[in-house]
Amino acid sequence: MSSADALRLVLLSSLWGLSFIFMRVAAPEFGAIPLVLVRMGIGALLLVPLLLSLRYLRLIWQHKGPLLLLGVINHVLPFSLLALATTRLEAGFTSLINATTPIFTALLGAAFFATPVQRQQYIGLALALLGVYVLSADRLDFSLGGDGWFIIAVLGATFCYGLAGNYSKTRLGHLPTRVLAAGSSAMSALVLLIPGLLLWPSDPVSTLAWGNALALAVLSTTLAFLLYFGLLASAGATATSTVTFLVPVSALLWGYLLLNETLSFQVVAGMVITLLGTAVATKLLRFKPRAALTPPRPPHE
Repeated sequence: MSSADALRLVLLSSLWGLSFIFMRVAAPEFGAIPLVLVRMGIGALLLVPLLLSLRYLRLIWQHKGPLLLLGVINHVLPFSLLALATTRLEAGFTSLINATTPIFTALLGAAFFATPVQRQQYIGLALALLGVYVLSADRLDFSLGGDGWFIIAVLGATFCYGLAGNYSKTRLGHLPTRVLAAGSSAMSALVLLIPGLLLWPSDPVSTLAWGNALALAVLSTTLAFLLYFGLLASAGATATSTVTFLVPVSALLWGYLLLNETLSFQVVAGMVITLLGTAVATKLLRFKPRAALTPPRPPHE
């Protein structure tokens, strides 16, 4: 990875880490779905100019169904679930559970997309799930007013991301990245338009919430998408996947600096175990097989 790519990777992780801060501030006033409508509507308006070519427009029309499905499972559902979760959960905490996305990607790939899972990956999956348990064990309260259902919402978002990653790779991998990004964003905005307007808050939204919603759309969606796909093309999928480990660290740091969120020993321990398991599952950390013991050959006579 070049120094320019490394800089883009750090910037991307910071923007996606900030997205949890933006949602944490804006979601309580907007509500989950109206906030995601703002996010995807502005994102689509800024990305659609990338499609001003007859070739790209033709590809959008030919693949409108798959792009619609991708928009629902990669944007509409997970973004709405995360926005809902941040009305209750801290930004850093939410981002740590969201870091389990590669776990669901591997499991769903093995179950439905004929992607093999190696023994090392099973160890990583188990370790990452243990980290999630350490992180959230004392908060799995499913009574009224408890955090349990909001934690399930974050896991639901990671499930959607895992499904979308496999679907995009196997069904839409031949399309240009700008078609995937702008096309799925535009489809998402159309899906969200009516429910977002119907659920629009009756009380005026504060300037602070609007500012965070606009930052979420411009910085953490439009700019982040362009950085992500540019990094994917330049550095490759493996290097780009390391953003998974940087985003929670970024979100925890921003949450501490901007929202005065606490960094307890439990959170740090859960983060270390979860990210270690994810690194093993994605094979960024590899187990070296033991060398077979062979008896020495007798000297030639």
